[in-house]
Amino acid sequence: MSTTANYRAVCRAHTKPTFIAKLSIVVEEADETVGWLKMLEDTGLATTEELAPLKKEASELLAIFIASRKTAART
Repeated sequence: MSTTANYRAVCRAHTKPTFIAKLSIVVEEADETVGWLKMLEDTGLATTEELAPLKKEASELLAIFIASRKTAART
């Protein structure tokens, strides 16, 4: 949920530096989600099969956010 809320803030950024800063928060939150999913798997609270699609999507979103931040920083 935090990733979604922070991404909405990115979409409302009024300056490029603010956009990049807010997108950095989204990257941190998305990475934290990946970490929590790994923890659920490592502790056996959820099975690998249950978590596989969630881990895949979370990792894909994280990669998208990282690429977006890099692109924004370059331009």
